[in-house]
Amino acid sequence: MRTFDFFAIFLYDNGIIIYITERNYIAMDYGLIGEKLGHSLSKPIHESLADYTYEIHPLTREEFKVFMEEKPFQAINVTIPYKKDVIPYLDSMDENARAIGAVNTIVNTDGKLRGYNTDFSGFDYMVVRHGVLLRGKKVIVLGNGGAAQAIKAVVRKHQAGEMVVVDIVNDGESISYEECYEKHADADAIINTSPVGMYPNTDASPVDLTRFPSCRTVMDAVYNPLTTKLVAQAKELGMTGVNGLEMLVAQAKYAVEIFLGIKIEDGRIQEIYEEIKKTL
Repeated sequence: MRTFDFFAIFLYDNGIIIYITERNYIAMDYGLIGEKLGHSLSKPIHESLADYTYEIHPLTREEFKVFMEEKPFQAINVTIPYKKDVIPYLDSMDENARAIGAVNTIVNTDGKLRGYNTDFSGFDYMVVRHGVLLRGKKVIVLGNGGAAQAIKAVVRKHQAGEMVVVDIVNDGESISYEECYEKHADADAIINTSPVGMYPNTDASPVDLTRFPSCRTVMDAVYNPLTTKLVAQAKELGMTGVNGLEMLVAQAKYAVEIFLGIKIEDGRIQEIYEEIKKTL
């Protein structure tokens, strides 16, 4: 990671300084941007997959704007809360990202930014890996942010019978948690895309699973902690509970392929997943 400082100094003829400006930004070849990244495991995952240094770069809203305008990177991943916010800065998106409406992977080619979404492939890998059957089922998706867009696309791909989106924000598509409890207690599967339960707020859970007696599968996009309160409760109730670490590793594998224009065997996903799991 390289830090650059720029100074502009203007002088009167008598040598008196009348104006000084300073601008700072971080430049990196490959890395991750987001708002709060102290929990991220992306660095060891990427550096296991590829021969480059992968930087973790948290950005405030104002820093995010400057960073995207300056484009000081070769390729980056994007996480909460900027997966939708990056779109206005892009010159193009692949069809998958455009259809999903969220971007988590960006490549800078001679100053032109192209966006992709590898969350879709990462979550799809996790669904297939665990033999989760969504076809014809009622599926509840918790949260409707950037990560949810890719996951909803996977749910549609697997031809769920009904998909119910739940969020704390009334966005015209989502229902409230209260309505979810009242009308959709017969759900077959629940997928958490919200950050509820993520480190350091590990005592939180987005829903109480005892209120969904028909539920058989719970998948949580949160991966730190490895076993969230939601996943722990699912297992206690005899449901299948899947954490988000495999999705993280899988989407990183697909991102590296885009970054470097190479192919990596899917077998590496499980190898790295097992390696990272030992550290948690």
